[in-house]
Amino acid sequence: MISLQDAVDDLYRVVRVDKKPTSNARLSMLADFCIQELAGRGVPDGAKEVLVPGIGRPKRWDVAWPGAGKVRLGISLKSLLSNVGGSVPNRADDVMGEMANVQLSSPEIVTGYLMLFDVGQNGGGVQKGGERWVDTFRSYVEQLSGRTAPAWAAGMVEAAAIVEIDFSDGPLIVAEPDMPAFFDRLAQTVRERNPDMFSRETD
Repeated sequence: MISLQDAVDDLYRVVRVDKKPTSNARLSMLADFCIQELAGRGVPDGAKEVLVPGIGRPKRWDVAWPGAGKVRLGISLKSLLSNVGGSVPNRADDVMGEMANVQLSSPEIVTGYLMLFDVGQNGGGVQKGGERWVDTFRSYVEQLSGRTAPAWAAGMVEAAAIVEIDFSDGPLIVAEPDMPAFFDRLAQTVRERNPDMFSRETD
């Protein structure tokens, strides 16, 4: 079984030990963790790096279900480890753009957003007003969360989670959101929107 801590450990290894901060594999174990959690909730056979059509252009999603055919669920994985002051506003815009691109092509798709945010000396930072950048970003994402029928507003997500980590002295998880609720929401929603794709549970 893969834990969230395992995924954070692996990111630390790639970024800090191997010194490959831009490696395409830096969130691979986090993707494996997501696939595992979805499978445990009755959504098996998720896949990594699946090309999904969009209204503007196709994009490879970190986690997608199913792995072949029309994608009904996608999870975008991100890490923010440095220069948060200059990155947070743009990252908020990126969330909306990434989601709208796929949702305007497939309005019924279920989307999730999961970020590992370094709040340590190299990634935290406090704004002039005293608010932490991670809290500012979390508030942005929370406003974009909870997408549901019949509105299905483009640019929002069904579920989001921001994990606070600190890489200043090792791979530490500082604050973990309700990860079971995150995956429960995604699994339940994709099952509700695609009942014909799931076998009837035996009594």
